[in-house]
Amino acid sequence: MELFEDEPTTTTPRSAKTTTTTTTTTHSGVGTALRYRGAKSLRQRVTLALLAGRKLVIDDIHSQDDNPGLKDHELKFLRLIERATNGTVININMTGTKISMRPGVLMGGVITFDCGLERGIGYFLEPIIYLAPFAKKPFMVTFQGITNDSRDVSVDTFRTVLLPLLRHFGIEEGIELKIQARGAPPLGGGTIMFRCPLVRTLKPCKLIEPGKIVKIRGVAYSTRVSPQIANRVVESAKEMLTAFTPNVFIYTDHYRGKESGQSPGFALCLVAETNNDHVISAEYTANPQELPEDVGKRAAEMLLSEILQGGCFDTVSQSMLVFFMALCSEDVSKIRIGKLAPYTVEMLRHIRDIFGVTFKLEPDTATGTIVLTCLGSGFKNYNKT
Repeated sequence: MELFEDEPTTTTPRSAKTTTTTTTTTHSGVGTALRYRGAKSLRQRVTLALLAGRKLVIDDIHSQDDNPGLKDHELKFLRLIERATNGTVININMTGTKISMRPGVLMGGVITFDCGLERGIGYFLEPIIYLAPFAKKPFMVTFQGITNDSRDVSVDTFRTVLLPLLRHFGIEEGIELKIQARGAPPLGGGTIMFRCPLVRTLKPCKLIEPGKIVKIRGVAYSTRVSPQIANRVVESAKEMLTAFTPNVFIYTDHYRGKESGQSPGFALCLVAETNNDHVISAEYTANPQELPEDVGKRAAEMLLSEILQGGCFDTVSQSMLVFFMALCSEDVSKIRIGKLAPYTVEMLRHIRDIFGVTFKLEPDTATGTIVLTCLGSGFKNYNKT
């Protein structure tokens, strides 16, 4: 990345200090430069622009903050993009409030990346999953940092819920996520390895029959605490969930020694499976001084809330599904979800701006769900023969 002196830009007055970012978009057809304002959805914008091969300019990044400009984790994300590509040029102005990206070639290959301690590994893993099937070489990335926290999607949810979604688009063989060491905040120390095969095109999907919940599975992890902590989490969660279905099994995963990271911590990830092979998940990570019983109860409540919303998928799965639907071959894809998440709304807007793909949203008043339909853009990975 390069620093450059930028021309003066007009920004909103700083009389009111706030962390809220205003987002505006300027675009005029596929192939033109994309211009945005604000730091919101930075990863979505960079990832989609890179795949589309379109120049990207973002102004007013955290310009209203006491400490304006890119945050440390956002700089790390841009460094990861540079390492995963060849020829990508990212310029940042002196204040860090404006970036300009000219996309290069998505290379892939073997990468070891330190995610730092500002955000969890999930923050960096998500965009790599979006990019990995379309690289020149298969990705094999080792991430180091925080594996579970209350801010980002945990590596457990990626492994048990999000990566299995890719099979609906034809990505099945060779995809893997291995947790080599746990890392709890604040000091982290976790390590995971992610690998993904290449595809030429994605196949469309039609997933609109939710089915009935037949079983609930889960994992309670603990590190640098007594093994009994995880057992207490499990018992608390099962007390609530067995009233919903008797088929509940949650196993404990206690880490010791070098695999336990640098900080104590524990969390619970739950997955409800339907007879149509769909999964709905929820997770909760313990805060400092929080009781194990409260963690188990909170995770169970979150899972039951996700089930109550209806649909085939949970909230955290929505954005990944619509992303790959938009890049499918030129055929119709359709899914049924519950309440539309704000992060998914942002993804839909950026897909429309950058790839020109629009989704039809059909509310189903009988079930309280929404059916999303789109015609794929026919995106092809020409590096894959």
